[in-house]
Amino acid sequence: MGDGEFAARAQQFADTIYRIAFHTCKNAADAEDIVQNVLLKLYRADKEFESEEHLRRWVIRVAVNESKKLVCSAWFRRSVPLEEYAESLEFSTPEESALFLAVMELPKKYRVPIYLYYYEGYPAKEAAALCGIKVSTMQTRLQRARERLKKKLTDEKER
Repeated sequence: MGDGEFAARAQQFADTIYRIAFHTCKNAADAEDIVQNVLLKLYRADKEFESEEHLRRWVIRVAVNESKKLVCSAWFRRSVPLEEYAESLEFSTPEESALFLAVMELPKKYRVPIYLYYYEGYPAKEAAALCGIKVSTMQTRLQRARERLKKKLTDEKER
C-alpha cells in the first residue's frame, strides 16, 4: 500500500476506529492510541484485500481486538469520568444526550454490539463475526442491551 493510498484509508477509517475504541475503553486518550495502533497495523499489513468491504471488516476486527487487548491489560485501571467527555460533545436534542449516556453506561459486552449494529449498520451475523462471538450470542446481547436501554430511559423519563 502506497503512502497516498494509506493516507486516504487512514482518513476513511480513523473515525470508525475511534468510535469502536471509545465504546470499549470509554477514554478519549486510549481510543486515540488504539486508532494509531490499528492504522500502523494497516500500514504494515502485507496483504491484498479482496474488496473494499474486506478491508473495512479487517480494520474493524483489528480495532475490536486492539480495544480488548487494552482493556484486559494490567495497567488499565484508570478512567476518565463519562460526564467529563459527554460535556465536550454537542447534541441537537436532550434525548440524544440521554441516549448517548445510557449507551455508554452499558457493560462493555453490550456497547460494541450496539455500536456495530445500529451505528455502523452491520447485520447481527456480521457484527458477531467482527466481535468473534456466535450469532445467537450477538442477538442475545443486542436484545439485553435494548431492554436495559429501554428500562433506563423510561425510568429517567418518569422522574
